[in-house]
Amino acid sequence: MAIQELLVSLAGLVGLGLVFYLFLGVRFIPNDRVGVVEKRFSGRGSVKSGFIALAGEAGYQPSVLRGGLHWLMPFQYSVHRTPLVTITQGKLGYIFARDGEALSPEQALASNVEADDFTDVRGFLEAGGQRGPQRKVLREGTYAINLAQFIVITQEKVYHLPLDKDDRTIFDRMTQVLSERQGFTPLMIGGVEDVVGIVTTHDGPAMAQGEIIAPVVGDDPAEADTFHNSFQDPEKFLRAKGRRGRQLQVLVEGTYYINRLFATIERIQKTVIEVGSVGVVVSYTGAAGSDLSGKDYKHGELVENGQRGVWIDPLLPGKYAFNLYAGKVVSVPTTNFILKWNKAEVGAHRYDENLAEVSLITKDAFEPTLPLSVVVHIDYRKAPLVIQRFGDIKRLVEQTLDPMVAAYFKNVGQTRTLIQLIQDRSLIQEQSGAQMKSKFEHYNLELEEVLIGTPGSMAGDTHIEMILAQLRERQIAEEQVATYGLKEKAATKERELNEAQARAAQQQNLTESEIGIAVRGNQAKAETQAVMQQAAQIRAIAEADADRIRLMADADAERAARVGIAEALAIEEQVRASGGPRYQMTRQVIQRFSEAIEKAGVDVVPRIVMGGGGAGTTATGAIEALLALTLSDRMSDGATTGASPISPEAEALRSQLRAKLAGKPAATPR
Repeated sequence: MAIQELLVSLAGLVGLGLVFYLFLGVRFIPNDRVGVVEKRFSGRGSVKSGFIALAGEAGYQPSVLRGGLHWLMPFQYSVHRTPLVTITQGKLGYIFARDGEALSPEQALASNVEADDFTDVRGFLEAGGQRGPQRKVLREGTYAINLAQFIVITQEKVYHLPLDKDDRTIFDRMTQVLSERQGFTPLMIGGVEDVVGIVTTHDGPAMAQGEIIAPVVGDDPAEADTFHNSFQDPEKFLRAKGRRGRQLQVLVEGTYYINRLFATIERIQKTVIEVGSVGVVVSYTGAAGSDLSGKDYKHGELVENGQRGVWIDPLLPGKYAFNLYAGKVVSVPTTNFILKWNKAEVGAHRYDENLAEVSLITKDAFEPTLPLSVVVHIDYRKAPLVIQRFGDIKRLVEQTLDPMVAAYFKNVGQTRTLIQLIQDRSLIQEQSGAQMKSKFEHYNLELEEVLIGTPGSMAGDTHIEMILAQLRERQIAEEQVATYGLKEKAATKERELNEAQARAAQQQNLTESEIGIAVRGNQAKAETQAVMQQAAQIRAIAEADADRIRLMADADAERAARVGIAEALAIEEQVRASGGPRYQMTRQVIQRFSEAIEKAGVDVVPRIVMGGGGAGTTATGAIEALLALTLSDRMSDGATTGASPISPEAEALRSQLRAKLAGKPAATPR
């Protein structure tokens, strides 16, 4: 009985121990966690290679325990409860494998061509999974991952099973790198930023010697094995023979889930070609092409678009996702642009910011500075030739156009005086435009117009200002003359206006007066007609009287003529009877003298007789002598005027009279 009871007691104890033993092997895993199993000892020993025990060796087991109750051999297994890995929406998670094959020297990230399932550690390792950071990233979701094999780095936390105190430091450093590269969020290009993404890959074969940018590969969606979808699938990118380094392919607007450990992205502005210009591409990469500029052109090579060199076809106005690391785009204006040789002014393109006025020496030794403006046009088809030859427009302006234009106007200045330089401005503009056009065409430019400003003076030189002041005064004087003339015209017009206004104000009176004038004119015409009729009557009477008087006058004239003729005949007879014209004249003189004495009442015989000088002359004798002398003078005068000559008797008588008057004896005529 005692033995039986003892056996029952022992059986009870064994049962209790078995129950306790079985209880010790029970593991509970919550649903939001997984259990990482660690085998402490095994008859197969420890893991010979690697970190995960794939053949039941002691160590971390590849499989994890999911939520629920699990029984494991007590004391042989240790279960580490770890949280489920959660990647929030719009975020990325990065994987780091502790076990697997080693990376090759050319690899930066572990390949996931075959080993791409991170929830199956055994499948990962048996498929050749590699240790280290993985190329594949985790997208949104919750994953039951063995954190002894994989470390998952997210923006919120690092999921890992601590094995060493230095682990945390390493993973924090990786987290910092990813944060700097904004690797936990997808790459988003667009919005208000008008940019493109320049991709630089950090994995894959290196580029060949001499290459600076990797060519475009795997961009054809029709080739599914190599289409990497803008670097989102690193394995396909490498399968398409993509190279490590900066890529020629760029990313445009969109969202991209790119492993930032595999590729980094730099944002740059899009290339914008404004209206009125073209973009000449100078490519740094591409295949070497043949020269398309011709044998006669010796300033560089033009190549087809896509080849290395200056592209023959420029980019027309628009926006371009151009990789500026693969080349540069030189903007060339195709509208007219102005180059100003003036320090105080700069054109919109700023090609002339280093230009200054042209210093001249005129024919009369003045040294003015001449501001200029030159209007230039570039044919868009010739823009690549200009860039091929000069590199850019500013270099063309400073190294070629500036010295050429300055030399031309220096030559012009030496042939003209300062006044001529100012007054012939229009002519110089026209000539310079025509003469320099061919020079500009030599550089594939079109000269539209040359504009000349007013010559200025250098610092401290006032002579030019004096000349200009004199010209201004002269012009002011001319303008004043013109102004006075216009004022005179204005005054005349004002007077005419005042007269017109006054006439308008007196229009009624003018009308009445004009009517009155017309009435009086009509009356005057009537009176004139009456007077004319009366005058006609009077004229008729006068003409009749005149005819009568004329007849009477003609009769009187005829009678007078007959009387005159008779008297002339009588006188002629008297003259002939007197012995000639001179005797007739003497008789007439004595007759007229007698008539005068008779009318005057003068005594012919003087009442007092005076004698003197013993001559015994009397007053009567004196009168006779005077009469004789007068008669002789008249007769002499008649002889000088072509009258009949004096007879010898008359001449003797005159001599006697003169002798008596002089008191001398008269000479006796021979």
